[in-house]
Amino acid sequence: MDKNEKWLKWAVELQSLAQAGLHYGKDRFDLERYERIRDIAAEMISYKTEIPTEKVKDLFCNETGYQTPKLDTRAAIFQDDKILLVQENNGTWSMPGGWVDVDVSVGENVVKEVKEEAGLDVTPDLVIAIQDREKHNLPVYAHKVCKVFVLCSVTGGSFEKNIETVESRYFGLDELPTLATEKNNEEQIRMCFETYHSEKWKTLLE
Repeated sequence: MDKNEKWLKWAVELQSLAQAGLHYGKDRFDLERYERIRDIAAEMISYKTEIPTEKVKDLFCNETGYQTPKLDTRAAIFQDDKILLVQENNGTWSMPGGWVDVDVSVGENVVKEVKEEAGLDVTPDLVIAIQDREKHNLPVYAHKVCKVFVLCSVTGGSFEKNIETVESRYFGLDELPTLATEKNNEEQIRMCFETYHSEKWKTLLE
């Protein structure tokens, strides 16, 4: 993490400590202190980003229980040595995927996201990698994210335009379009190609 972003690391740690304190604490006065620490963390992020404090609280301070990373899945689907990407409304392209919903497993989420964004029915075959997002993608988020890349096989379906994506297409590694780099970058897509070409891929774990 860049030195200029250390404030974000501190704010995230304060938020995490405050959330744990609010979950496990019993004393009324301690709970008030933890709540204030959480507010300070939100105010720090608001001050540096110019995002309204209440909006930061909605995004950053709305969970209960012990704080853990969020999960994001990305499906690697290949055809004729090309990878499937979907085009988003802003014109950039990404591997089908998204946040893991609270009522599904990681594997179920992979299948669901591919169906919603690419219209395809798939089976999740292999976990390519579990990555710490902030080591690979920008901008750095206020919350920790684990990205799960999964190699998938198509069993049916076809693309239909939807509220999230406007097109899907297969691309070779040497012809990648403008990527939604906050979700997946060329390094990550190259990793997926390496998995596709490997006979004995070993899951990468960070």
